[in-house]
Amino acid sequence: MKQIVYKNTKISYTDQGKGTAVLLLHGFLENKSMWDKYIDTLTKNHRVITIDLLGHGETESLGYVHAMEDQADMVYAVLIYLRLRKVVLVGHSMGGYVALAFAELYPDHVKGLFLLNSTARADSDERKINRDRAIVCVKHDYTNFVSMSIANLFSEDNRERLAKEIEKTKKKHSKLHYRESWLHSKA
Repeated sequence: MKQIVYKNTKISYTDQGKGTAVLLLHGFLENKSMWDKYIDTLTKNHRVITIDLLGHGETESLGYVHAMEDQADMVYAVLIYLRLRKVVLVGHSMGGYVALAFAELYPDHVKGLFLLNSTARADSDERKINRDRAIVCVKHDYTNFVSMSIANLFSEDNRERLAKEIEKTKKKHSKLHYRESWLHSKA
């Protein structure tokens, strides 16, 4: 495991391969290991960096709330440490919001941008309400929230077909320590 210290906070990352730098950013309640199945393929032609975002996986929290801009600043610090000038950003879900914040704050450091299950649009009022409800659930019972959230990522048909993989993912995430760090966008 590789780490840097950013604002007195340990940041966990990986850095593998050679070529054009591709930075993979995970979503909420995920961590850098979500990209593990893709690393071997991607590193054949690219330098691939994964980062545990603030309050996720093996990265500590800066505080109680991390704005997307806080995450983007941390990502920038990692890239500076790695002496990378330009990267292709790939953001999944919340990682897409981080990638967009990074692109807005550091446009000269972006070679490309891919959003997976994410959007460039601001959250709707309904989505903001749902996020606030989820915050309450996380504070009340993190383990059940994670378990339910993982299952809800799959359609009912796929839940049955992928039951073993879903259970494995739930167990993996129940062992990880996620800090109370709901991330809010200024959008």
